[in-house]
Amino acid sequence: MLRCQQRASGNPEVGPVITAAKLRARTVKDLVVMAKRKGVSGWHSMRKEQLVRALVRKARSQAAKAAGRNGSGGKKAKAERPSGKAAARKHRVDRPSPAAQKAHSPRSERRLRQIKNKLAQSKDLAFRSVVQNNGCTKDRLVVMVRDPYWLHAYWELTRASIERAEAAMGQHWHGARPVLRVFRVPRDGTTNSARKLVRDIPIHGGVNNWYVDVPDPPKSYQLDIGYLAPNEKYISIVKSNVVSTPRVGAPEAVDGNWAEVAEDFDRIYAMSGGYANKEENADLKELFEQRLRRPMGSPMVTRFGLGAGVMGRNRPEFSLEVDAELIVFGITNPDAHVTLKGEPVRLQEDGTFTLRFEMPERRQVLPVVACSGDGVEQRTIVLAVERNTKVMEPVFREPDA
Repeated sequence: MLRCQQRASGNPEVGPVITAAKLRARTVKDLVVMAKRKGVSGWHSMRKEQLVRALVRKARSQAAKAAGRNGSGGKKAKAERPSGKAAARKHRVDRPSPAAQKAHSPRSERRLRQIKNKLAQSKDLAFRSVVQNNGCTKDRLVVMVRDPYWLHAYWELTRASIERAEAAMGQHWHGARPVLRVFRVPRDGTTNSARKLVRDIPIHGGVNNWYVDVPDPPKSYQLDIGYLAPNEKYISIVKSNVVSTPRVGAPEAVDGNWAEVAEDFDRIYAMSGGYANKEENADLKELFEQRLRRPMGSPMVTRFGLGAGVMGRNRPEFSLEVDAELIVFGITNPDAHVTLKGEPVRLQEDGTFTLRFEMPERRQVLPVVACSGDGVEQRTIVLAVERNTKVMEPVFREPDA
């Protein structure tokens, strides 16, 4: 009966029309006969479901071989014609993406050039270098004191110095950034070994001056200008003069707007070390002379010029008198009892006190004693003050020829 059905259909038992559902409809005996005839290995120990799966696999294998024998079969044709997804991927690869098309547009290229130029200018500290009258430039970094907490740095750098820094940086130049290095130096020394790095201040091209805040006056500082790479490699271009900030509340502390330098230039010049060391502060002197258009020398020459001190017949008498006094001030508990040199001191409501004394030409010892309000504790501070005034011989300057 099985053979008759097979002949009627014209297909082998495990042809493409044979499915797992049709095989399950047959008996185990029929499945065993089919498996034996088709060469299914291990058929004698298989159960019905195992025979069904084995015969289905065998039918698929035979169908694949038959397709291969027919020449340009389905698989080959399928391999030659990419699927819909593959064709779409190929189309996407061959066709530039919208982002790539935008990146190559003239507008995008102009924008990219503008960004590159802006980055180059931000790194180029010689972008606005000042050209001197002789047609050349030189590197200089000048620092001036504004007040106890602020310095003003001004620089002029040559193009050649920037190019040397770029060559020294090598492959690290791309990530390097221009910085001002702030060093604290001893008030009596300026050697590199004595300098202590305080911090790096990132700056940018297109400017030639910077305000620098400094803490804890009075202190002495020196600045370097150069380039710092991401690997902490630093290339210095030029270092500044050494300046000293005044103490808070000192008479030499500069008040008001820093833009009015010309009105108080001699004091700023002195605070910035202009009169201290002529060799080290040559750039500072040159900068002041260029900006103020007058010579910088001693305070008298700086203020009045080289013709200062010209004597004439009607010249009025010139005199100078100086005196000094001592101010002692302090603070304690409001209920304390304070004496100075044995004399009671009147306290304000907050415990502060202030006394003024003459300063004769001698040494004075001033003991200040404070007792707590309950009389349990006593504290003493001794001040030793000496005045030694020396009157120098007058100096007369001859007029210019």
